[in-house]
Amino acid sequence: MQKIMDNLFWIGLVILGVYVLYSKGFIMTNFESVSAKVAYEMIENDDENNLTILDVRTPEEFKGDGYIADAKLIPVDQLEKNLSMLDKSKKVLVYCRSGSRSVYASRVLFSNGFVPFNLKGGIDAWKSENLPVKIRRK
Repeated sequence: MQKIMDNLFWIGLVILGVYVLYSKGFIMTNFESVSAKVAYEMIENDDENNLTILDVRTPEEFKGDGYIADAKLIPVDQLEKNLSMLDKSKKVLVYCRSGSRSVYASRVLFSNGFVPFNLKGGIDAWKSENLPVKIRRK
């Protein structure tokens, strides 16, 4: 009986590990995750206006914590029903606070024909690189 319990423990641990790696976008992704510096370069080099910046946080986070200039806010829980607000012909740079919700959003976007790029570490990583953030005043 102890051997069965030990095996179940290790199987559960592996399943948990795979889940964490999947939810963080480290495995089984059909999109690219980019660093804050690469994301900044993508924005700066977007001379043809071929990039949409998508913030998938809550409106409170967007207003209170700041956002990347020109970002379009569609909270992750409303993304699927608001895909028509996005242009499929443009690449989509997706971010949230720390990078987890944006992984989910990137999966949704990819499965609906978009070309998403996930900002690794979210706005937290962006801020840690001292990149520009806008604050919406009331």
